[in-house]
Amino acid sequence: MNVKILVPVDGSKTSSRTIAAILANKERFPAPLTLLHIVEIDKLAYRMIPDFQLDMIREQARKAALQHLEKQQQRFTDEGMQTVTRLEFGSPRELIPRIANEEAFQLLVIGRRWHGEIRDVLFGSVANHVLHHVRCPVLLI
Repeated sequence: MNVKILVPVDGSKTSSRTIAAILANKERFPAPLTLLHIVEIDKLAYRMIPDFQLDMIREQARKAALQHLEKQQQRFTDEGMQTVTRLEFGSPRELIPRIANEEAFQLLVIGRRWHGEIRDVLFGSVANHVLHHVRCPVLLI
């Protein structure tokens, strides 16, 4: 029986540390892992940008995200691990829990920046939000 494991990845140092931790313990993670990258649409929007340019920006963001996913997938392939990549557009805070819950993932592995518990409570973090909104176990790295 294959265990469905979701691993959100982005270009952050936290994400890189998460991937390194998974690779260092690769015998504990059955294949394949689903690498999820989410392009935040809200960060691309700006009031003064015409629609035709916004479409061009979105397309460039999609291409960059696909390149990033390929690069991360190669890290796993180089270590003999199988992965599936997935690209989505939207809010990571909303999409990660929705995907994990609706698609019956059995484990979610996510990095945490560790700014401090008080700061996370006051300002929130994606990892903290996800931790409280998924039904599967969460491994915080």
